[in-house]
Amino acid sequence: MDTLEKLKILSDAAKYDASCSSSGSTRKNTNNGIGNGNNSGICHTWGADGRCISLLKILLSNCCIYDCKYCINKCTNSIKRATFTPKEVADLTINFYKRNYIEGLFLSSAVVKSPDHTMELLIQSVTILRKKYNFNGYIHCKTIPGCSKELIDKLGNLVDRMSINIELPSSNSLKLLAPQKEKTGILEPMSYISNNIKLKKIDKSKLKTNFVPAGQTTQLIVGATPESDLKILKLSESLYKKLSLKRVYYSAYVSVNEDTNLPTLEKPPLLRENRLYQADWLLRYYGFQADELLDETHANFNTLLDPKCDWALRNLDKFPVEINTASYFTLLRIPGIGIISAKKIIMARRSFNLDFNALKKLGVTLKRAQFFITCKGKYYDKVYKMNPSFIETNLLSQERLKLPNPQFKQLSLFDNLLPTKEDKIKCLTGNL
Repeated sequence: MDTLEKLKILSDAAKYDASCSSSGSTRKNTNNGIGNGNNSGICHTWGADGRCISLLKILLSNCCIYDCKYCINKCTNSIKRATFTPKEVADLTINFYKRNYIEGLFLSSAVVKSPDHTMELLIQSVTILRKKYNFNGYIHCKTIPGCSKELIDKLGNLVDRMSINIELPSSNSLKLLAPQKEKTGILEPMSYISNNIKLKKIDKSKLKTNFVPAGQTTQLIVGATPESDLKILKLSESLYKKLSLKRVYYSAYVSVNEDTNLPTLEKPPLLRENRLYQADWLLRYYGFQADELLDETHANFNTLLDPKCDWALRNLDKFPVEINTASYFTLLRIPGIGIISAKKIIMARRSFNLDFNALKKLGVTLKRAQFFITCKGKYYDKVYKMNPSFIETNLLSQERLKLPNPQFKQLSLFDNLLPTKEDKIKCLTGNL
């Protein structure tokens, strides 16, 4: 099998892995080297300057020894199999980079023969890139659960970011759908990587090179098992707090295999994935806790309203908020006010008291915020009372208007709404 045929197979097999995004790394070029890591980001994402960034995203191999029921590459599936040699991975990366097709590499793999054997192949691939070709660009590489710590050290000293996919949110789900994997086998190497990153920050002399400078990430599959949004969000919150993960990615379950233990879905639960990304942003940047956004009586996100609006409606006793006196973190909890607009409000009101016209100029989404704020002690226009039904009706009407061609269809509150363009932009910018 030639390299191009392998590329076709292994790039297609890599599309189900969502746990890659902007680099956050500033790896410098060296004398006679090629490329450099940049903070503006690597991968199929948007950079801070608005650029679309790309990278080569491939599997080293799809010849897996595991039989995970949800995975297209499981050993019992009858699919085309291929394996790159480490030199082929390095040559592809360099050739694509020199043609300006990519700015870095995302390299993952199925488990070939054993976790340690697979890690050795990954290390060889990256070593050729770094040492032989002097490639100093961004590299994100997967860590294989169950491999030795010595191999994690070797790979961590060569790449910018590492990730280990948890995939399923609980031990019971792993036993049901991926019986060859164990929760401890995933969390222990994640903890080891996290501790090494912290050690490097405390004392750079403890490690010879820059160990995983862009941190680590993971991925959770949404909808393959019965765990609630609350369960998934609390797991993410724990990973952020205990292991200092850069990102937790959520991947809507795509039905690629038939099995009695797998759900039968007509289409992936994209709206649920979208809501989890919105809530994830609230955890990381808005000061929310998982227990605030959801609880046992309200264990899944509202399909009609984003998590911030839904939380505000269930906590109307905390509103209205006076714009001219509220703290920064209180402002962040108001629907329609994002991180950027909250900072602008704090700066602007040092010079004068803000009114509703000033808020519009500062970028506040007033069509949502108007129900939860006052300016100089006054409500906005005809908003004169905190009536939950009145606010919910108006917010839902705004959501329906965002859908394409609303004049051709009268939508019910019970329609299965998909994420709108505005919802997707919120996941990128975090402005809820």
